[in-house]
Amino acid sequence: MTDIPTDTDAEYAAYIAGLPRVLAGAAVLFRDGEGRVLGVEPNYRKGWALPGGTIESDDGETPREGARRETLEEIGLDIAPGRLLAVDWVQPSSRIRPPIAVYLYDGGVLTEAQLAGIRLQEEELLSWRLLDRAEIPAYLLDSLGRRVLAALDVLESGAGTVELENGHRPS
Repeated sequence: MTDIPTDTDAEYAAYIAGLPRVLAGAAVLFRDGEGRVLGVEPNYRKGWALPGGTIESDDGETPREGARRETLEEIGLDIAPGRLLAVDWVQPSSRIRPPIAVYLYDGGVLTEAQLAGIRLQEEELLSWRLLDRAEIPAYLLDSLGRRVLAALDVLESGAGTVELENGHRPS
């Protein structure tokens, strides 16, 4: 019988330390009654985003838990994410950031009361707005915009989860 390595096994720990690193993120796609997408404006980078962020995997957080936590932190709404719409593998954008696997969940349609109840996390966000489909590429840049458009297509068609690479369907 083979022993399963543990965190205290030095050889196994060295092996794990030498493996490539990948970040994981999760976001939620919220819409209003007209189908517009809720976007948030971060204060730490160009372009807009969706409510979401990095998964705290060191704490054992799952992508779904991370999406819910980030939504509560960023916009003050405690809403359980719906079904998984897209998974996107995003290549490194620089020598600093490793690849990131992004999980995008359906947040459903927000009511007027929920929209009025949005409270932004001032440490990270400047503002929020509802984006028409045509506005998405101008606000949600690069792979994020493509990811959101692909997720909207999934919602319209009733198709299953879409797999993406940098916001594109793999060929």
